[in-house]
Amino acid sequence: MVAAGAALADEVGIARLTMGLLAERVGVRTPSLYKHVAGQDDLNRRIAALALNEAADAVGSAVQGYAGRDALGAAARAFRAFVLEHPGRYAATIGVEPTGPDDPMAAAGQRLLGAFTAVLRGYEVAESDVNHALRLLRSLCHGFATLQSAGGFQWSTDVDESFEWLIRFADRGLRAM
Repeated sequence: MVAAGAALADEVGIARLTMGLLAERVGVRTPSLYKHVAGQDDLNRRIAALALNEAADAVGSAVQGYAGRDALGAAARAFRAFVLEHPGRYAATIGVEPTGPDDPMAAAGQRLLGAFTAVLRGYEVAESDVNHALRLLRSLCHGFATLQSAGGFQWSTDVDESFEWLIRFADRGLRAM
């Protein structure tokens, strides 16, 4: 049910995903969905956990065997590709906090942070600056990908070229630390 909800969120957007729309999509009556999820909020949280795990898989796989700028580029490209391919499910992750350590979102979020933390091992980032560096990487990657997904880059400069510029910029900044 969650996978079907995530696919539908990618089509219509997380804000337009409803239990009724999902029930229609999977060919059941809306009350039948409550056998699988507690309600709209539970569905959205499960989609968010799924998205974080999928993003962690994509980024983690991409950085295997790479270090430094190569790892940074691989992680950034994998994350961007995930957001562009799955805009609805990724949007489910924004502004939703884990309810506690047992929340599947907490573990999924830690997996994604772990993949980006692996990228930072290729740079001389002081332990006291790791959280700042992670926020920098998330801000750059999230910001670019969500802007692109929303059609936010309307001018003629090639978007891929701009993204590669972003990677070079981040690499220079991390090396300067």
